[in-house]
Amino acid sequence: MTNERRLRPVDLARSAGVSTQQIRNYEDAGVLPPAARTASGYRAFTEVHRGALLAYRTLMRGYGPVAATRIMRTLHEGDAADALALVDAAHAALHEERVSLRAASEALELLAAEPPAPLPRSGGLRIGEVAALLGVRTSALRVWEAAGLLAPRRERGTGYRVYEPADVRDARLVHTLRRSHYLFDQIRPVLEGLRREGSSDALRAAVAARGEALTARTRAMIEGSGALHTYLDRLTGAGTTTGSTAGGPGPSAR
Repeated sequence: MTNERRLRPVDLARSAGVSTQQIRNYEDAGVLPPAARTASGYRAFTEVHRGALLAYRTLMRGYGPVAATRIMRTLHEGDAADALALVDAAHAALHEERVSLRAASEALELLAAEPPAPLPRSGGLRIGEVAALLGVRTSALRVWEAAGLLAPRRERGTGYRVYEPADVRDARLVHTLRRSHYLFDQIRPVLEGLRREGSSDALRAAVAARGEALTARTRAMIEGSGALHTYLDRLTGAGTTTGSTAGGPGPSAR
């Protein structure tokens, strides 16, 4: 053991507002570096562990628990370069979401502003024809219908679905929004607004809300990156790439 003040699991738990069991889970998952053990087998943490805990909890707000866990585990396995590569990948994915949102916004504004386009033939289209037109499976159209997003009429006698121009426009909108990761509950008010008033106000509100969410996530990721940088400096100062203060393995239940 070093001369650094030892911290109990409960001390770490209180500093982050979590349970002592969660602290044990974090160590087992590699979120925290391995703890040293007392002669009686109890975990003995240090300020390095507190730094890892706070870095992880801050990372989690912007990167999510899965990515944050992978980043910290990779770092504690001794590969700082790969840990930082995971950070880069998360920021790149967020950028792609912004690009996708911008493209969706432009496409949706055009679709919402235009009257329903005439169909290739009169009398409406069958589900297979609409699927081919959009480049989706017929099963996707059925799922959207079951969710209340589409409501094609049924042909008398056969019961076949018949998609009119407005139905095809709605299907295009759903397809575009789903590719931008919108949930059904977010798409529904957009379609209802278009059907009720021919207005794209709900559409603009949905896109704006998504943009605000991405901005908030960017800020949280920046904060998380700063916390990770502080923790890396602490590890460098401690002369280790893992922050480990482990002694013998000891019992794992304490």
